[in-house]
Amino acid sequence: MNETWKLLKSAPPTAMFGMIVILLYILVAIFADVIAPFGEREIVGAQYEPATEEWLLGTDNLGRDMWSRIVYGARNTVGIAILTTILAFVVGCFFGLLAATLGGWVDQLLGRIVDVLMAIPTLIFGLLILTIVGTSVFNLILVIGFLYSTSVFRLARAVAMNVVVLDFVEVAKLRGEGLLYIIGKEVLPNILPPLVAEFGLRFCFVFLFIAALSFLGLGLQPPTADWGSMVRDNAVLITFGESTPLIPAAAIALLTVAVNFVVDWFLHLTSGLKD
Repeated sequence: MNETWKLLKSAPPTAMFGMIVILLYILVAIFADVIAPFGEREIVGAQYEPATEEWLLGTDNLGRDMWSRIVYGARNTVGIAILTTILAFVVGCFFGLLAATLGGWVDQLLGRIVDVLMAIPTLIFGLLILTIVGTSVFNLILVIGFLYSTSVFRLARAVAMNVVVLDFVEVAKLRGEGLLYIIGKEVLPNILPPLVAEFGLRFCFVFLFIAALSFLGLGLQPPTADWGSMVRDNAVLITFGESTPLIPAAAIALLTVAVNFVVDWFLHLTSGLKD
């Protein structure tokens, strides 16, 4: 515990700022029901009401409180992005480590499949699949997680290839250890730093991708609060000089910058470089 506290105290200002922002987002997502003055779908006034003491940021195109929608949007957008990133890493890491450990035709087959999938632009591929299967939350997580697992596969395989040839892995094979034991106990613990850093970066990509899909109408569907769709629904206010639609966009940008600050610090720590 003391070592963790010392490590946090030694963090640069950018990393400290990033951790504080991430913590605030997590707290807002967890306690959204307490923080938001109105319900996520509750109509509280006329459309596009200006900001008042009752409505801190005014109302949206349907008369719902914008501040409450932004608070609930933190839970929906960030929560789904985390679940999607976890799915992408479980699938990508498993098959990447499998390809590196087994090698041969398994490595070639999985590598060629991933090459074909990565040759298709992610946004176009995602729009196509979601148009076919529908835009429910389950489908959204499944499709985006599958699309981004290809990038995780490439990284996991690349870093694992440097580990599977080491002596302790060969010894484990000679002892007759099973495939899952070798992957989970011998290879995975030795490649965690780049994977953890990639998790943070991949979360940013998934987070922005979900927001982009919602802005295009194929992400989280109304009346669920989502920052991407909130920008789209209230974009007309920009024409009249109102900056309210930019607040959800700023929330997206702030979290992305904060995560990148923390990832940069973590990469610096694990690289062994000195200031």
